[in-house]
Amino acid sequence: MRALLQRVRSASVTVDGAVVGEIGPGLLVLLGVGKGDGDAELSWMADKISGLRIFEDEAGKMNKSLLDTSRAMLCVSQFTLYADTRKGRRPSFIDAGPPEEAKAMYARFCAHSRTLGLTVAEGIFAADMKVALVNDGPVTIWLDSAAR
Repeated sequence: MRALLQRVRSASVTVDGAVVGEIGPGLLVLLGVGKGDGDAELSWMADKISGLRIFEDEAGKMNKSLLDTSRAMLCVSQFTLYADTRKGRRPSFIDAGPPEEAKAMYARFCAHSRTLGLTVAEGIFAADMKVALVNDGPVTIWLDSAAR
């Protein structure tokens, strides 16, 4: 499982002209599911994201997490995080999870994140989504469960 986190002042996702998910201050999480990802990867990723101390405390240090600040997460499925660009000019997505499995894992990730106490807005899996955001910092972090 891979995630690209962006600390935001606000973010939204629009499908067919309608806003389907939006947050104020928090994290935009672009989430990719890889072949063979299961409960261990899902739990690790949700726990890591919810507890990652990337929000400023009273002293201006990145010392608070989503849970500490009661900020929200907007989660958007993103199979292209598994792009392999080593050969040629057209990316291969062979390491991305099969769509039906990835869709189920994405939904379970969002549900699990809610059980941890997070407010989670979502995009729509496999839809043509337009994502808008106002970066805060900017702070952008890459997570890969294979590197844990």
